[in-house]
Parts: sequence; structure tokens; C-alpha cells
Amino acid sequence: MSRPDYLLFDRTTRALIYGLQTKAVQRMLDFDYCCRRDTPSVAAMIDPGKSGSEKMFWGKKEIFIPVYGDIKSALQANADVDVFINFASFRSAYDTTLEAMTFDQIRTLVVIAEGIPERQARHMRAVSQQRGKVIIGPATVGGITAGAFKVANTGGTIESIIESKLHRPGSVGFVSKSGGMSNEAYNIVALNTDGLYEGVAFGGDAYAGSTLLEHLLRFEANAAIKMLVCLGEVGGEEEWSIVEAVKNKKITKPLVMWVTGTSIKYMPKGIQFGHAGAKADATRETAEAKNAALKEAGVVVPQSFDDYDKAIKETYQKLVKKGVIKPAADVEPPVIPMDYAEAVARNLVRKPTNFTCTISDDSKDELLYAGHKISTIIGEGYSVGETIGLLWFKERLPRWAADFMEMVLKLCADHGPAVSGAHNTIVTARAGRDLMSAVAAGILTIGPRFGGAVAGAALMFKAAVDDGQTPQQFISVMKKKNIKIQGIGHRIKSLKNPDMRVVLLKEYAHKHFPRTRLLDYALEVEQLTTAKKDTLILNVDGAIGVLSVDMMHGLGWDEERIQSVVDSGGLNGLFLLGRTIGMIGHYMDQNRQKAGLYRHPWDDILYDLPSGK
Repeated sequence: MSRPDYLLFDRTTRALIYGLQTKAVQRMLDFDYCCRRDTPSVAAMIDPGKSGSEKMFWGKKEIFIPVYGDIKSALQANADVDVFINFASFRSAYDTTLEAMTFDQIRTLVVIAEGIPERQARHMRAVSQQRGKVIIGPATVGGITAGAFKVANTGGTIESIIESKLHRPGSVGFVSKSGGMSNEAYNIVALNTDGLYEGVAFGGDAYAGSTLLEHLLRFEANAAIKMLVCLGEVGGEEEWSIVEAVKNKKITKPLVMWVTGTSIKYMPKGIQFGHAGAKADATRETAEAKNAALKEAGVVVPQSFDDYDKAIKETYQKLVKKGVIKPAADVEPPVIPMDYAEAVARNLVRKPTNFTCTISDDSKDELLYAGHKISTIIGEGYSVGETIGLLWFKERLPRWAADFMEMVLKLCADHGPAVSGAHNTIVTARAGRDLMSAVAAGILTIGPRFGGAVAGAALMFKAAVDDGQTPQQFISVMKKKNIKIQGIGHRIKSLKNPDMRVVLLKEYAHKHFPRTRLLDYALEVEQLTTAKKDTLILNVDGAIGVLSVDMMHGLGWDEERIQSVVDSGGLNGLFLLGRTIGMIGHYMDQNRQKAGLYRHPWDDILYDLPSGK
């Protein structure tokens, strides 16, 4: 972010990619790895209206590239980004480019699409100049700083990049309109010099966001670049500004340049030659006139394009002989693994993983829970609650939160043999099934009527508070929708006969929680519901649900993270984990008793069949 104005990209440059361009991003990451960058050059991709991440390769390792739904969110999350690479179509590239230019942190914009209306292209350039931005494009493959950063598909395959020495910096700055010619020119430069330092193909449309001269002046200001190479083309008068710059000593470094299109004189009059602007309508716009003027001004101009490489080589060798250039040493790049489809035939496979795990790792020398070594967890005496925090929330909970988790497990461990979970476990055990089968039978009964109301209560009460509903409004809304409030009501417990589990939870929360906003709200609801019926109290499921949300608020989590936990239904895991303890106990109890097969008594069943004929 502190780069001088003349340098668009370096080894720390980070970019946003507009569009889900995974292949282009992978090529950038392969180039980064080849250059031994410390960090990937792609910070994130933008896919309008969507979010998430894409798995990509960093050498042999898989990494995640975040995906954001809009430009603002992506930039807010990536303060180090200053390059915007826009893969939007010609229909939307204008709008998205203008939007990106409104953000001060964006310095350079690359517009890939061709065919953007000329009025829009000219306006983009005007805005970029007003705001001090640099635009490469439209109709471009981008640019590259050798050994540092490349735009999308610039330079071709990784094999071509290495062949052209683009994995490490050389001494030459190159600029042209043409993307195809630039890739060929990079190879020509590599064969005849110590290689490229920076190359730009700024776009083939009639009105580009930058010019030949602007990039040459950047190269002139860059002390690392000792020699300039340029390709112009027939049509327009842009090359004449280079003539003037050389005459006025604005460009003093040796410049090798050729203007393509000398054969156009043999073509029918008015024919377009290559790019949108490559059409000579006046003598000054012809390739011959431009080449002659450049040569007269002191630019190294070959006799033809066939001699372009020779002119580059001769100029380079002179600079080496004078000591202006000390040839860059060749660097052996790391090997980039082939992708799976390509490597199968050679038995060299880079296979994507099928699962992603972000909570534990048993592939290392020592088991890790959320990055914490198991030896540390045991050695430092992490509690069960702290361990749950690592595996459920990927962080070590403070003592008050960890103790709350453990308290919930204890309170939910069992509720006698009559409830459905324990009953099913007992029946299955007495049928002679194993521990896993018996416990699974009990767990399968957990749902909205038994133990599953924890997540439901958290969801309902949080939604009501977030919507700004008063307790009375909340009750009225639920009644109108004919929806029972989860977490409210008990079969036998009441205000006069309270559930001690709820009492203990309330006492603990009021003593240890930073705040109990949702609990206090639920208790206000309870005051209204119990006024109608004494048993409509805040039950243990409700207490656990609202306090779990209060715990997350107390931990300083943002609303998005809290909502994702609530929406997932994961809070039911507290009841599930706790009640499993009791189910295991009931299984062991039945086996100790050597209890036989259970058969439900006939006299406890109402047989109500249709009358026989």
C-alpha cells in the first residue's frame, strides 16, 4: 500500500477478483507460489449476491479464497487490497468499475471485458484521472511484475511463464495494446535480455483507460527498469506523444519500439487492422510515419518486426557493456504440481479433498483441538467446558462460560427412567442390544417435544428481541399464529413448585454473566404467561436456550456468528450431550440387573378396533 506511484504491483500486492473466476485465480496463485510469495495475491472473489469460499491450491496445499456478495463487503474485510480485477461482462463492467473507483484504497483497476461502449470507456478514464487511479483495459489480459504479481491469465501457462523468466525480475519494461503480442514479446525479451521487470497490455479497444506514454513514463521513473521496449500500432496518434517525450528528455532510458501495421498500405483503403483503433485515416496515423518519427527522435527502431529481437538484444548488450545493467541471476522456481485430470495419465495426482475440518487435526504428530495441542489441554487442565468450546466454537471459553456449559450438562444428564429417551434406551438394552444401539434409540427421541426445544427457544426469543417486540407483543404474535412458545410450560412444575434446574441456572447467570438481556426478557414473558396459568413457566429448555444466546453476547461475538449458531440448531447439542450421560447410565443399570426382555402390559393399552363382520 506504500508503493510509489510508478509501481503498480509488487510482492505484497493483493487483489480482488470480480467474478467467480476460479481458473484465473488458480493461475495467479500458481504464479505466486512459483515466485515464492509469502501471501497469495488474491485476497477474495466477488460473486454478486453470494458469499462463502472457494478451495484453491497453494502449491500442494489447499487454501480458502473468500467469496463476498458485493465490493464494499470485500474491501471492508481486506484492507490490504489495492487492485481490482474486473471480469464483469461488457454490459456491467462500466458500473462495477465506477463503483470500485469510489473506494480510496483501490489504486489500480483492470477491466478485462472488450466492447464496452466508447462513451463509457472515455468516462471511466476521466474518472480514474480525477481520482488518481490507473486503469488497465478495457479489452486486456492485464499486466505483470515479474517475480511479484500477475493479472489473471497474463503470461499464459505456468510453463510459458517460467520459459519467459517471468518468475523473477529482469531489467526491461514492456508495454503494448495487444495481449497476444505482449505474451510473445515477453518471450522475445527473455531470449534476448535478462528478462522482464514489468509488462503491461493495456487493452485493444479504441478508448483505453491508460496510454503507451503513461506506462513508459512509469518505467522511466522506476530505477529498477533500465531499458524500455514498446509495440505501437497503426491508427491514432498516440505514438507521436512518445516522439515528443523522447525529444523533450522525458524519456531518457533506451527505448526499442516498433509500430505494427506497415503492410496496411497493401490492404483496401479504410480496413481495420487488428484492434478497434488500428485504422489509419491520415498519414500521421500510418505505421511508416510513426516508425520514421520515432527513429528520428532517437528511439531504436528495427528495419522490420523480423529484426525486433535483434534490436532488443543489441540494445541490451550495450547497456550490459556500459555497466548500466547487471544481468539478473536465474532462479530455480519451485515445482507447481499438475492438476488432477492432467496428472492422472502420468500417475502424478493432485487430488482435491472431499471433507473440510476446521475444529481438529489428527494428521500431525500431536492431536490438535482448534489449534490447541492435546498435551496442552491435559497439561494445563482445560475443563470439559473449555474443551467443548474448542470443538464447538473454535475458541477457549473463559471460565464463567465454560462452567455454564458444564452446569448445563450436569442439569440435563438425566430426568429419571420415564421420559422417552431413557425409556427407549432401557427397552433397547433389555432387548439385548449393545450400548451404541441403546443410546441411539434414546437419542432418536430428542426433538421438539423432548429436549429439542433448546434451539427453538433460543430462536424464538432472540427473534422477538431483535425485532423490538415487547413481551406482550411477542405473546400476542405467537397466539395469533397459533404457535406454542418453545421454552415455556411444564407438565407439573409451576411458580409454586419451581424447577430447581431453572432456579440454579438463573442464579448462576445473574451472578457470573456480563449481561442477561435475553433471560430477563424471557422472565418478563413468564410473568405474563403464568398470570394465565401457573405451569406456563420458563422451563429448563427455555432457560438453557436464552442463556446460551446471552453467553455468546457476553463473549463479544457479532450478531452474524450468533445467528448462525442459533439457526443451525446446534444448541440442542447441550441437551443431547448431557442426556447421553444418563442414557449410558440406564444401559449399564439394566445390564447390572440382568433385566430381561421388556413387554408392555396389555392392560396399559387401549385396543380400539373396528367391529368385526
